[in-house]
Amino acid sequence: MNASTRSLFALSLITFCTWSQHDLIKPFNQITLDDIALVGGKNASLGQMINHLSKKGVLVPDGFAITAQAYQYFLQENRLTKAMQGLLEQITADTPLEEIKDVSAKIKDMIRRAHVPAILAQEIKEAYRSLSYRYGSEQCDVAVRSSGTAEDLPNASFAGQQDTYLNVRGVDEVLHYYKKCVASLFNERAIMYRIQQGFDPFDVAISVGIQKMVRSDLACSGVAFSIDPESGFPDVVTINASYGLGEMVVQGAVTPDEYQVHKPTLKQGYRPILNKKLGDKKLQMMYNKNNNVSIIPVPELDQKLFCLTDDEILSLATSLCTIEAHYTEHYGRWTPMDVEWAKDGIDGNIYIVQARPETVHSQKQHEQHTINTYHLNMNNPAQLETIVSGQSVGTHIVSGVAHVIDDITQAHQLKDGEILVTSMTDPDWVPAMQKASAIVTNHGGRTCHAAIVSRELGIPALVGTGNATHTIRTGQQITIDCSQGHTGYVYNGIIPFEKKTLCLEKLPTLPVNVMVNMAHPDNAFNVAQLPTAGVGLARLEFIITNHIKAHPMAFVAPDRITDVAVTKEINTLTTAYPSRREFFISSLAQGVATIAGAFYPRPVIVRLSDFKSNEYGNLLGGSFFEPSEENPMIGFRGASRYYDPAYMPAFALECEAMRRVRNEMGLTNVKVMLPFVRTLEEAEKVSAIMADHGLKRGQNGLELIMMCEIPSNVMLIDEFCAYFDGFSIGSNDLTQLTLGVDRDSYQLMHLFDERNLAVKKMLSLAVEGALRNNKYIGICGQGPSDHPEIAQFLSDIGIESLSLNADTVLPFIMRYAQQERDCA
Repeated sequence: MNASTRSLFALSLITFCTWSQHDLIKPFNQITLDDIALVGGKNASLGQMINHLSKKGVLVPDGFAITAQAYQYFLQENRLTKAMQGLLEQITADTPLEEIKDVSAKIKDMIRRAHVPAILAQEIKEAYRSLSYRYGSEQCDVAVRSSGTAEDLPNASFAGQQDTYLNVRGVDEVLHYYKKCVASLFNERAIMYRIQQGFDPFDVAISVGIQKMVRSDLACSGVAFSIDPESGFPDVVTINASYGLGEMVVQGAVTPDEYQVHKPTLKQGYRPILNKKLGDKKLQMMYNKNNNVSIIPVPELDQKLFCLTDDEILSLATSLCTIEAHYTEHYGRWTPMDVEWAKDGIDGNIYIVQARPETVHSQKQHEQHTINTYHLNMNNPAQLETIVSGQSVGTHIVSGVAHVIDDITQAHQLKDGEILVTSMTDPDWVPAMQKASAIVTNHGGRTCHAAIVSRELGIPALVGTGNATHTIRTGQQITIDCSQGHTGYVYNGIIPFEKKTLCLEKLPTLPVNVMVNMAHPDNAFNVAQLPTAGVGLARLEFIITNHIKAHPMAFVAPDRITDVAVTKEINTLTTAYPSRREFFISSLAQGVATIAGAFYPRPVIVRLSDFKSNEYGNLLGGSFFEPSEENPMIGFRGASRYYDPAYMPAFALECEAMRRVRNEMGLTNVKVMLPFVRTLEEAEKVSAIMADHGLKRGQNGLELIMMCEIPSNVMLIDEFCAYFDGFSIGSNDLTQLTLGVDRDSYQLMHLFDERNLAVKKMLSLAVEGALRNNKYIGICGQGPSDHPEIAQFLSDIGIESLSLNADTVLPFIMRYAQQERDCA
């Protein structure tokens, strides 16, 4: 910068601080949240951050506000108020949309044809000139943003009701788009919203912000929340990102990347990126040669890459935490934030271009936490026509239209909200299952794929019905009733039912810790709101199936895959990562971290992978790595894989993922559990391998837990105590191996029962042995979820925790409360 330019720049700073004599113009650095009535919520928030958060590393592009007083001056000078009032008085909450559109068009036309008063135009000119010099330009590019005086408030967002214009240059364009912003105060959507919110049309004025553009057209931009916007979970920052200017994300024109960062451990200095979901990002908004913007396609390769680096994700999340903390202090209550951000492709910095309080979940913070129960609403239940019955999964009642699908190739035919009826499911069915309102299968027990997935999706299911696909017709109206306990029913027709809401704050205290079983990270934030002591079982295999999709060995020995189509599919999965190995580790770590972060600081017991060979074989590329076994249930599974050369390289990736979750993300509430440990020698071998890969028992507080699910585990529990900090009883396998019953066999289902005396004896010996050695002991199998008497039996003999399926946690607690009332 030469001497002449420096003099002009110094002069501009003086002008920038002294230009407003009529409160028509206010520079951002003279604005705070106390000025909302003058400059609107959006501008006030920008000024607040510039004045209070710049020193804390939050970058905000500078600018100035054309005030609400200027808006009133504009209307007055053009004598518009009376005519506008006459038009607006015609509108009520019952006015048809077409009439509202007509009024809107007339008012906007009046404003656009009006002139900007000379005094106001001169002040805008001087302010724009000073801002341009501030950025070393004669005519800097700016965004012209509306800022309503009732906008971005903690209890009424008004967001998106008025217009924004990007890449505006020169004072003439600024004046032109100023009038368009003013006119947008009377968009039909804005008029309707104000009526719905109970605002008089002239109670809301408009200020317009003139803000230096961030060159995100050369990089990326998006929105971010200091909570999870779907569940309201408060301990994460959620970031959406796409290429180019941010309007594409704000308008919902693209599917952006999504990243989530765990706030508590981020503040401790860790790097806790809980998940990264790749969006398609097919379009981007760019500058064009006409000083305007255009929408163009994103190159195909860029669509398959993440917009932000991990360092940038963490930096942006830190800014969100800083902003939330400041606004929470300012308002004197928890104030989660909704921001728009942009990365400048020239200087590489990430800027906050808007910030507003989130207005949905923040308003619920003082509401009582409630749950729902379901009951048939019939005077004469005998009138019910039962089509089929089976084992209940969930406690819901759902009515709808049935769709019978015999083969996975037809699954795409299922429509949203239909009830899926099929023989059985496997992981390939998950996309269809996500559309369904309920699921009914011919085969399977309460530990089958359909049962587990439906629990995670929060929808009811009936499994093991035997003949549902033959007795239910596509298009038939049916009701699924899972509200009556272990056995559920499918009724013909739409049956009325009642939903009751219960307050969690009134639930009783139990004599045993209730934990929850988790499989799918996507539902973790919702499940974490249940009144549990943590996660008794988090299954790695479900993360591998749904998020990784390919056989673990495919990421360390790709040369063994000779199918070109399989190789191509795996390459597509891993495009956004520097290597196949990194894709597997990162994806697995993020899945585990999402569950651990949701429950933090409550303990989360993560079971290392326990696929059977037939299940591994169904994964992408699995046929190239798996043996053919007659009885996979007692075959090559669990700990025996971890030290075998056929799987040991993949086990190293699992260990690295767990190490990252605990040591790099700071989620030390994770405990690692080994499944199907047949012998003491296996316990010793696997413990040594884990230590070699950074998972040494006791280091950084690491606790090793063992699944107690084989009779040898029970018989040698004193000896196993030397290798482990505790045990979790797997009642599914323990029942299977004690009774010699294949738990997947439909024909033998009637013999599979945790209440059998031999199984109860095994449970007693396991609990007694752990307590004798002062070791933790819990149960994560199906038994307590299905049978209240098993839960009571285990509680009576001193077990420390019962880990239940999410759908049975609240019914279990309510049953206990009823028992307490009956005893009283």
